Amino acid sequence: MPRIFAALFWLAVCFCGPAASADAPAGVPVLCYHRFGSTVADGMTVKTEVFAAQLQWLKDNGYTVIPLKTLVNYLKGEGPAPPPKSVVITADDAHQTVYSDMLPLVKKYNIPVTLFCYPSCVSRVSSVKCMTWEQLHELKNTGLFDIQCHTFWHPNFKQDKKKMKPEEYEKSVQTQLAKSKAALEKRLGTKVDLLAWPFGIYDDYLEKEAAKAGYVVAFSIDRRFANKSEKMMAQPRYLMTNGDGIKNFAAIVEGKIQEKGRKTY
Repeated sequence: MPRIFAALFWLAVCFCGPAASADAPAGVPVLCYHRFGSTVADGMTVKTEVFAAQLQWLKDNGYTVIPLKTLVNYLKGEGPAPPPKSVVITADDAHQTVYSDMLPLVKKYNIPVTLFCYPSCVSRVSSVKCMTWEQLHELKNTGLFDIQCHTFWHPNFKQDKKKMKPEEYEKSVQTQLAKSKAALEKRLGTKVDLLAWPFGIYDDYLEKEAAKAGYVVAFSIDRRFANKSEKMMAQPRYLMTNGDGIKNFAAIVEGKIQEKGRKTY
């Protein structure tokens, strides 16, 4: 009898395999915000009250906001699968409202955020309204913000490739990837090895150049869950707009909205 039970056990292992990890097959939703405010100033603005309601929805429904690095370590095979009902929150561009509107809510809910910053706009008086280096240091010192790269001046690689000569374009790409990384590491004293593609634009060449520049994972806006089946230099994120409100937000987080193909903005 013991031999029969042993045989049945090994047959079950062979045919069923190990239990599926918490990440398989859905992965983890990575949300991408840009700007906040009391009114919708543009397509990238999410009302501060809407963002607050979304964070409360996560809390009320048992979701955990995990650091992006926790997900990255799993994708690299260097850490365990994130627990069920995990969510990652990121913000692009380092707009002033990340400091004025997002930061208080991040502190209130005690959640980790990854900020993808392009350093050419920092501490400059312009229409972009970016944060200052002092404000970025303040975010970093909370222990809740990890500041990573969004290239040097947020180029449109698709347009640049059309209008530049090949050697000029190659040099520009290398500058965008290397100069930004170096500037952030020097100014903030932190390791920068994650990248968010401006406008969600990437291709095989850009992915290879990013890897050569020292990035380990890069992120698009392809509206799917991040997981090991995606390319490391094109992991998807959801570009959040005010129109997502709570209904669409919930559908995104619950995995009911996952699009095929690529998306740029």
